[in-house]
Amino acid sequence: QVQLVESGGGSVQAGGSLKLSCAVSDDTYKIDCMGWFRQAPGKEREGVASIDRDGFTSYAHSVKGRFTISQDNAKNTLYLQMNSLKPEDTAMYYCAADWGRAGDLCSDGYVSGYFYTGQGTQVTVSS
Repeated sequence: QVQLVESGGGSVQAGGSLKLSCAVSDDTYKIDCMGWFRQAPGKEREGVASIDRDGFTSYAHSVKGRFTISQDNAKNTLYLQMNSLKPEDTAMYYCAADWGRAGDLCSDGYVSGYFYTGQGTQVTVSS
């Protein structure tokens, strides 16, 4: 059973940075794709970024060039470095993982449909 625990959320002013972490426990060898999605109040889930087991990354257009997804396999941890934050980035951010996917099915557009998700960490950006 894969368990995901996010941390690193908080409140920042526009233009600031935050780094989210996601600790992954158990059965990590099964995972083919990991990523982040977000959900703001009253809005649908939005895939933010993804990374597959080969290290190929994918980003939503809205965050490309500002966010960076990475993973430390030795620490079983997934990261999301968020720079140049904007008020519209305000949302609950969730870590997600899945297996049995490859190629485009790992991409950012599919992250919100991954099988395993964490409890989320809140990111609030003020103007």
